[in-house]
Amino acid sequence: MRTLSLGIVTDEITPDFHEAVRYGNVWGISSYEIRCLTSGRIPAVDQSELNSVVRSVREHAIHITAVSPGIFKLPLSETVALEREITDVLPRSLDAAAHLGARLVIVFGFKKEEGEAADNYHRAVDLLRRAAEAAESRAIRIAVENEPGFWCDTGSQTARVIRDVGSSYLGANWDPCNGSGTDEKPYPDGYRAIRDHILNVHVKDTLKGALVECVPVGEGIIDWRGQLDALYHDEIVDRVTIETHCLPLVEKSRQNVETLKRMIDSISHQSRS
Repeated sequence: MRTLSLGIVTDEITPDFHEAVRYGNVWGISSYEIRCLTSGRIPAVDQSELNSVVRSVREHAIHITAVSPGIFKLPLSETVALEREITDVLPRSLDAAAHLGARLVIVFGFKKEEGEAADNYHRAVDLLRRAAEAAESRAIRIAVENEPGFWCDTGSQTARVIRDVGSSYLGANWDPCNGSGTDEKPYPDGYRAIRDHILNVHVKDTLKGALVECVPVGEGIIDWRGQLDALYHDEIVDRVTIETHCLPLVEKSRQNVETLKRMIDSISHQSRS
């Protein structure tokens, strides 16, 4: 029977992976995305902590869906720093993903600068093509996350970049909430544009803009009922990942789990009626 399961970014509960999993297991979650651990952000974490996560994955029969090193958030003018990210941080992130059994690394699409030349678009495409080539060599995929103020901001612009890169190892980490800070309506417009490229979906909500005033899912401006219904019926993904972004984390993460379960159950019930 078709359904959508839930995952969560672990540090949206707590940076302590084992504690995050304890909460997640109670909430019925077995899929986890790793961004930050107690020793730092992937891949700049202690090897001992990474090994401990691997043991926990085996012991609790859970799985790591993606890692998020937070790279390519720099403007294209930061050539030295970007070169380091693509030749050092990205390979180490790919290695960490492989060690954890994850098949996806989430990146961003380069911050735009005021008055930046439109021709710089081609540099963004070239860098992401290099990232996709590095990922292909390890049989891991790259998902670029849309964010306001970046070369990859709207669903349509992110889709354009992915098409121009032209690699099956590059897709989208679709974040409708981040799309709310652009001039494109995330759902249905942004979703329709990016739909064929989606590898992963982040779930959060906001009252104003992308990250300005995040609130629990269902209390903000994002049409999550419509977006989930489309994901369900289009069979784009089999899981969405909670990225709470509002405090207190444990309480609001639990609330998001409960809200999303109700939405998905309602969609599933209606599709069978």
